[in-house]
Amino acid sequence: MTETVREGSLGAVLSHAKIISDNDIAAALAEQQRSGCRFGEALVSLGIVTQEDIDWALSNQLGIPYIRLKQEMIDSEALDLLPAAFCRANRLIPLIRAGDELAVAIADPLDKLALQAATEQAGCRISLSIAPIEDINRMLDLCYGLATGTLLGFSSAVFTTEQCDTANTDLSGSRLLQLLLQYCIQQRLSGFSLKPLDDRILITGRSGQHELELGQLQPDLYPAFCSLIRTAAGLPPAGDGGGNGSIIMEYQGCRLTFQVLLLQGIQGDYLTVRRHIAATVPATLSQMLLPPFQKEQFSRLAGLRQGLVLFASRSLQERCRFMDLLLEEQDTSGRAVMILGHEPGRMIKQFPRIPLPTSDYGKGRLIMDALEHGPDILVIEDGTALEPFSAAARAAMRGKLVLVGMDIRGTRNLLDHLIRFRQRNVFATSLLAGIVSLKGIQLLCPSCRQPVSLPQQELEALQLQPHPTVFYHALGCPSCDFTGTSERLFLTNSICFDEALRSRFETAPDGSSFMAGLQADGYRGIKTEGEDLLRAGAVSPEEYLVAVIQ
Repeated sequence: MTETVREGSLGAVLSHAKIISDNDIAAALAEQQRSGCRFGEALVSLGIVTQEDIDWALSNQLGIPYIRLKQEMIDSEALDLLPAAFCRANRLIPLIRAGDELAVAIADPLDKLALQAATEQAGCRISLSIAPIEDINRMLDLCYGLATGTLLGFSSAVFTTEQCDTANTDLSGSRLLQLLLQYCIQQRLSGFSLKPLDDRILITGRSGQHELELGQLQPDLYPAFCSLIRTAAGLPPAGDGGGNGSIIMEYQGCRLTFQVLLLQGIQGDYLTVRRHIAATVPATLSQMLLPPFQKEQFSRLAGLRQGLVLFASRSLQERCRFMDLLLEEQDTSGRAVMILGHEPGRMIKQFPRIPLPTSDYGKGRLIMDALEHGPDILVIEDGTALEPFSAAARAAMRGKLVLVGMDIRGTRNLLDHLIRFRQRNVFATSLLAGIVSLKGIQLLCPSCRQPVSLPQQELEALQLQPHPTVFYHALGCPSCDFTGTSERLFLTNSICFDEALRSRFETAPDGSSFMAGLQADGYRGIKTEGEDLLRAGAVSPEEYLVAVIQ
């Protein structure tokens, strides 16, 4: 089974049942990305399976009864527990209530978000049966009446009445999603957010530091809209915490990528969708577009044989690529390397990879267990929390070189985090060998950049003296696929700690004062290099604020 299909998903169920192959999965995923439909719908539309094949496999693999619906099977009191619009959006229908349990027929028993919403709305435990979608739709029309008046519930002062009407007639939310994505491109917004409140879903867009309201959505069909976005972005139907994925959109012959960020809120999913331009980390330091000073610092880190080297970024992929780059630069011949996590270790050299548990306690326990196998170099995908960081420090105490990913944005925040750990005696400063803090920054497209003036408030936010004489924005053009950018570079603060720096860090009250001391000594890092790019007109003021100041 292909790695792109999660265990427990429809693709996994059908694969285990020997109904579809890896090639079928790949074709369906491509169709899903293209059209925004559900995975099962993609399989059916491509002629790979029938809906009956899917229903049979789900019933057989999950042990859930498969039924054909008749009107006499449905109790009117059960219908009162779930509104028609909710049932249509989530492709289910209530059958009968017995005590605190509500029997429900559903087309997709893997839609955990719909089941959770049904449980909360009905106030009952849900027992499931699987029914064909045609049966469910027919019973919905018979029991609730025809759905001609049902609307998505989107309203906006930004879009025209015709645009709102078009979006509202598509209960799946696909047209609304396309409308919002296109608006972001045309108005050069960095992205938009869906913010669930108690009585409505607020939709906002962002341009630089400014946020504007794009519209509102009624909450009844919001779970179905979230399910559409989750599916299109390759996110699981439901789950704890957050996640991120991507949506690919065709626009004027170009394939544009949007990053989808998810947090599960009390009133529903908090979603942010933003433009994404990927940056590639080459496999050798000589190919990296880093300033000479930063290359020299990184090269020194690559020569280390022991100690803690920390890699800080909120992007898991980007910080892991820099960990990989250090491994590529390291002389690993005759040294045992072990990687804990799925993401590191994806360049040229190959090393054993062990899955990292999700719990902090499990991460710490695995790190200590890994030491029993005698690695010389230990790579830890995420050691941000107390338990895994403490275990990583103990590994460094044993003379290991330990590369640790830190889910922290910015050098100052990383240093503050370390100072708090130091104050709690989690680790000794003598173990700290180096840090690499990195931020991606988007360069403007030279073909469509234009000079722009900034109001005084925005000038002050840049924290520059003197201010550049001219600033630039990019409008977006075919040359840059309407992104307004040419490429994505990395700004880094690579710091190799010697005894003098460790002594300075030991007495530093906070990260800001430590970095101020380095910069006073002539250190050139993220702030200096970012300022040079802004003064050269290579980046926009908004990008400078996000990548350097914030």
